[in-house]
Amino acid sequence: MLARGFADPVHNAQRVFRAVMDALARPGTIQALATGLAPPAPLTPELAAVALALADADAPLWLDAGLAESPAVAEFLRFHTGARITDDPAEAAFALVSDAAACPTFDAFAQGTPAYPDRSATLVLAVSDLSDREGWHLDGPGIRDSARLAASPLPADMPARLARNHAGFPQGIDLILAAPGRVAALPRSTRVQEG
Repeated sequence: MLARGFADPVHNAQRVFRAVMDALARPGTIQALATGLAPPAPLTPELAAVALALADADAPLWLDAGLAESPAVAEFLRFHTGARITDDPAEAAFALVSDAAACPTFDAFAQGTPAYPDRSATLVLAVSDLSDREGWHLDGPGIRDSARLAASPLPADMPARLARNHAGFPQGIDLILAAPGRVAALPRSTRVQEG
């Protein structure tokens, strides 16, 4: 049986959208993310909520290996978002990554072009821990003075990936980090330095 989506699709999607937009506008801040969802495993409620709020028929989804192995996950996402599931990460508007430590390299995803930097991918990574009291030092648009952010698990080379991503601005990918009940973001405009 297909798992249900948002109980109140319009208002729930608006709340999730607002949390994600606030996180992107103010990198390093952690926003509450109440979902009320029980999607098929290994799709987390937070990954599902972000997909339901952002993806649609014009925004293809890419699923990492763990999510792609479950036909129930693809069926849930297709039904509730109308989005096409693609096997090619370069085609994806949004990439859902359930195993953040094994996230593919960023250059596998659409980076946008100089004329259309908005034609890039947004990666949504499931993490178990988020903190704004320790971790990397962040600066850039939306950050007064500086901010901190720590997330785990992530690839060991994540600071180098983020530095290369920022260096390519305005092209590059944006990252959404989704932990249980919370979300934070690292847009490509944010400079990340190890703490």
